[in-house]
Amino acid sequence: MSTDIEKQPETPDEGAAADGLAGDASPGGASVDGIGKDTRTVAGLTLVSRVFGLVRDLVTVRVFGDTAVGSAFAAAFAIPNMFRRLFGEGALSAAFLPEYTRMADDDPGKADAFASLTIGLLAMVTGVITIVIELGLLAAVMFSSDDPDRAYSLKLVMVMLPFMPVICVAAILGGMLQSHGRFGPWAAAPILLNLCIIAAAVPFFFVENADAAAWAYPIGIAAVLSAVLQVVWSVWCLRGRVKWTRGVSQARVEAKAMLWRMVPVLIGLGTLQLNSFVDTVIAMYPNWVGPTVFGYDYPLDESSNAVLFYAQRLYQFPLGVFGIAVATAAFPALSRVAKDKERFSEMLRRGVRLSLYIGLPASVGLMIVGPSLIKVMYSGFGDGTGGGFSDEGIVRASEVLMGYAIAVWAYSLNQLFTRAFYASGDTKTPMKIALVMVGFNVCLNVVLIWWLKEAGLAWSTAICAIGQTVGLVIAAKRKLGLELLSGKTQAFVIIAVGSVVMGAVLMGMVNIYSEPGSWGGQLVRVLMLTSVGAVVYGVWSIVMKMDELSWLISRSTSEESKE
Repeated sequence: MSTDIEKQPETPDEGAAADGLAGDASPGGASVDGIGKDTRTVAGLTLVSRVFGLVRDLVTVRVFGDTAVGSAFAAAFAIPNMFRRLFGEGALSAAFLPEYTRMADDDPGKADAFASLTIGLLAMVTGVITIVIELGLLAAVMFSSDDPDRAYSLKLVMVMLPFMPVICVAAILGGMLQSHGRFGPWAAAPILLNLCIIAAAVPFFFVENADAAAWAYPIGIAAVLSAVLQVVWSVWCLRGRVKWTRGVSQARVEAKAMLWRMVPVLIGLGTLQLNSFVDTVIAMYPNWVGPTVFGYDYPLDESSNAVLFYAQRLYQFPLGVFGIAVATAAFPALSRVAKDKERFSEMLRRGVRLSLYIGLPASVGLMIVGPSLIKVMYSGFGDGTGGGFSDEGIVRASEVLMGYAIAVWAYSLNQLFTRAFYASGDTKTPMKIALVMVGFNVCLNVVLIWWLKEAGLAWSTAICAIGQTVGLVIAAKRKLGLELLSGKTQAFVIIAVGSVVMGAVLMGMVNIYSEPGSWGGQLVRVLMLTSVGAVVYGVWSIVMKMDELSWLISRSTSEESKE
């Protein structure tokens, strides 16, 4: 999509055409060719945001390290973000966007009323939830006077929890932007979060004897401020496209139906987030409860959640930049052609191929480069400066990342398939599959941590993600009548073989290029490995004339790619 903020098309149809949704004449301007272009826009801006996110992690990990304070900050940051992903970017957005997209095309006035009512309800509900949780946390803090570490962790959660209602509103505004063909502004919005946290954290290094535990509070406040800035940014980018109104009565029926759809969507789309939250609770057990369970020493310690959190950040990089970008770009288009089974199937197949084209080599590459990447991101600088993880923490984080990395492709496909079901009006099927996987994940968690410690949580998440993918593919065939693999197996084989070839080259380089002792040497090694991996896979794509590459780089949406 076009990222030109100043360009304001006169009508939704005009905007769709101008932004590349209308490759060929079709209802609502949806085009299978547009998915590649929109994915490129979202991925490109998300890449910039994620690079700032890596800088943020480089800074904060050197403030907190793999300590109890690091675990407390990670938990305080993860809890409001879980609500954001479930409500803002997850359940409510998925229930809201298809209906809003159709209204914006057919009845803009009603769409304005629907959006105004949804934003109002969301602000009210999440605000009440925040107040209730804050009161519960306050009571818990008062009863934790004998455990300073637990009290400190709960206070940090209280500071950062207001991030949740504000960012949820921002996320719905972002969904509205996407519906109007403006993928760029919302993809760029997280840059504000990263800049605010970096600005709050950097002064720590210039204050003599600065206390990391105390410094976590202004960093948390900066995160909350960033959510306010994202709301302001999104509203500004929507100017001229939405007329906010108090006259919302005409949209009450649709709003009520949306809320009913939201419950199964909440479970179906939020599986990865729910599993991650369960991981956080299990990892924080030593901090919040104690070092033993039923008289046995608990297998995790007070630094476990910091190790888990920062390792998660690295597998979420390719997932956020590419995997979710495909689902984000495809969702409005799928919603527009949901009644046209042939076009819907064609669009979903293209999304699946793009997800695998990016996700499979990302999994392979991250498993091989991951340990070196952990050292570059989270270790000190080799001269006793720079803070960061201990040597033991580096090893533990590498093991966690290995577990998560194996299923990057599955996380990506799950986002796409779940949204495809929602675009077709089926919210219950993904919910049922998700419920099974969440339950399975909890069981695996409590078993694997005794053998693999934090890595057990990662392997459990990956195994359940792959299981969810299998379930969604089978359900897509049975419920939606989609033959996703029909006549397309050659494309999937080429992607798989290309990923293996890339992996083999990287493994050869790892064995030849001995482990550097310095931080700078590790950085050079990571840059070399990632560059070679990208070149090898790119050359493979060109030699094999892979359509997926042309979909991503083509500037013309009307250009037909070979299927």
